[in-house]
Amino acid sequence: MDTDDTIAAISTPMGNGGIGIVRLSGSRAIEIADTVFRSSKKKRLSQSPSHRILFGHIIDDQSEETIDEVLVSVMKAPNTYTRDDVVEINCHGGAIPLRRILDLLLKKGARLADPGEFTQRAFLNGRIDLAQAEAVMDVIHSLTVQSQKVAMEQLKGGLSGKIDTIRNSLIELTAFVEAHIDFPEEDITPPSLMEMNAMAQNIHQPLKELIESARYGLILREGLKTAIIGRPNVGKSSLLNALLQHDRAIVTDVPGTTRDVIEEYLNIQGLPLKIMDTAGIRAVKNRAEEEGVKRSLRLLDNADLVLLVLDGGKALHKADKELIDRTDSANTIVVINKADLPQKLKPETVSLASVKISAKKETGLDTLENRIAEMALQGRSQLSTDIVTNARHVRALEKAYSSMESFLEGVERKESPEFLSVELRDALDAIGDILGITTPEDILNHIFSNFCIGK
Repeated sequence: MDTDDTIAAISTPMGNGGIGIVRLSGSRAIEIADTVFRSSKKKRLSQSPSHRILFGHIIDDQSEETIDEVLVSVMKAPNTYTRDDVVEINCHGGAIPLRRILDLLLKKGARLADPGEFTQRAFLNGRIDLAQAEAVMDVIHSLTVQSQKVAMEQLKGGLSGKIDTIRNSLIELTAFVEAHIDFPEEDITPPSLMEMNAMAQNIHQPLKELIESARYGLILREGLKTAIIGRPNVGKSSLLNALLQHDRAIVTDVPGTTRDVIEEYLNIQGLPLKIMDTAGIRAVKNRAEEEGVKRSLRLLDNADLVLLVLDGGKALHKADKELIDRTDSANTIVVINKADLPQKLKPETVSLASVKISAKKETGLDTLENRIAEMALQGRSQLSTDIVTNARHVRALEKAYSSMESFLEGVERKESPEFLSVELRDALDAIGDILGITTPEDILNHIFSNFCIGK
């Protein structure tokens, strides 16, 4: 990547809005902006102190046409987002003024930024590490307040600090193991098995804790894939609407109304649920309904959480029993709906833990939400921000953990320091990959290509 040129991009979403921002970053950012900006007080951006806002107009110097009335922020290196000079032009938030200002800047020598290039430059210039850079997108795409809190903690360097502590301990252990290999003439005493084991345990346990936190962390980042399953007309769509507090799914008395999967995100006590209302499972002849039933069964088998809805106003049906037998008790909550009707379904006939609700009257929903949170968190504090949320980080931690397991097994077998050192080096590489210390360039480019342009 060429980091010497000056890049520009629109940093706000396209469309109509009160304000739009065009961002410049690079060694010529202030110089290029000066060629199109006319301050109301005749002051040049290059003469302005850093971190000041100037009022004026963007002018096309070829035609002397005024493009827009703007506020321009001047931020001089190194105290900027990218550690290069940064200029942000705040204009009216319409597509035309934004595009015309950007086009002017490109004509004056700036280059259109690639996706994520501003944040990538912040990483390459050492302002943030790779874990913090990835947290930027997690903040933007947060699904709930809790997931945003976790992302902000990572952006501030909370996770990076823990990873760095583990890395420093690994470096210390590696140096301890390799000292007498690298300097045999110094007659250094080989490290004792007890010392190596004690130092390794101080690395092994924090790795384990971070990996265990990832289950909750990935839920916060990506949402818990939740399938609402059941026979036709048991109230699946009514349950979805009740949880969402608005009519998202069509509800009728006609079996087969829902033929495809309806997806929505739902916030349950800070947990994002990717909740899917499915077609009623039954024997059908219609090809469209048949495909809907197939999709329902696939979701039943692949969902993180299953809400199996039964009709409390009717006795347990054979098809209900078949669905109960097909589900996993570890990830299934049986929802006995229609509690507002005379009850014919006996709870003791249901082999799984159940919750009674009335989707129509919106009763029992608090109990259901509590049960969902308990099952998802598995006893973990919902307020914790000390967790791993990124699948790439999890893979790296698991690799490091596996290497430490092998190291400890090697210590127990009294293997030579030369062999033990290989495992420690592998663990170091894996940990360094999280922070971007050992990450290959193609992986870096892939990570930042998923960012939006302008960020």
